[in-house]
Amino acid sequence: MNRLVTIFVAGFIALMLLSSTIFVVDQRRFAIVFALGQVKEVIDKPGLHFKLPPPFQNVVYMDKRILTLDTPDVNRFITSEKSNVLVDSFIKWRISDPRLYYVSFAGDETRAQNRLSQVIKAALSDEITKRTVREVISGQRAAVMAAVQAKLIAEAAEVGIGIVDVRLKRVEYTEQNINSVYERMRAERVRVANESRSTGAAESEQIRADADRQRTVIIAEAFRDAEKVKGDGDAKASAIYADAFGKNPEFARYYRSLEAYRASFKDRSDVLVVDPNSEFFKYFKAPAGGGK
Repeated sequence: MNRLVTIFVAGFIALMLLSSTIFVVDQRRFAIVFALGQVKEVIDKPGLHFKLPPPFQNVVYMDKRILTLDTPDVNRFITSEKSNVLVDSFIKWRISDPRLYYVSFAGDETRAQNRLSQVIKAALSDEITKRTVREVISGQRAAVMAAVQAKLIAEAAEVGIGIVDVRLKRVEYTEQNINSVYERMRAERVRVANESRSTGAAESEQIRADADRQRTVIIAEAFRDAEKVKGDGDAKASAIYADAFGKNPEFARYYRSLEAYRASFKDRSDVLVVDPNSEFFKYFKAPAGGGK
């Protein structure tokens, strides 16, 4: 019985020792093998691997995937014109050198993210302080991100981190600056509106003046043409009258008398004080003009 127990215990110990020498590396992780506290090997290939049992060798695993640093805090920065802006950013990063990363942070992801937070704050501060609010928010936003990413890549490489991407999620004014910004925007819109009204009024006056000038010219030209036509008509009428009257002088005198009668008796209320035997009534007595 004691022999069986001894065999069982020996087998169990051997199994434990064997299991402590085998480890599996997942495709999503790195494995660092330590020998008496010193980094002996970095394994990045997935599969089954062997090592010496503790305390001779130990294994530490680290994430190989792309990680995200997206803190809930929004950072405040000062622009070149001494205005405050709020910036919210995020970083996509991964472990590029597991050995250097472990030496730098002892494999602690929280410490690594704190370091990246400090670096990106410093880089953003350097870039934003060189620019105005307008440039940071819209004009040169892409340039700010590119410069920050370049600085972050250089500093992160020194601690075994590779930067995949850096983005500014939100860049906006602080609350105390919003009202002044709105007032400036309103004043600018009012100025543009007033300028448009002034321009429109000036153009309207110019159009009216041009229309009045054209109206005056058209009326003057029409009156001139009418007077010309009237003058031509009067001249032709006079010529016709002269020709007709020249052929028959008596008819001319008769026609003139009729015209005088028509003008004199145009209104029933007209009163004439004239001698009935005067020359004026000659054709009333004898239409042919032959007798008194």
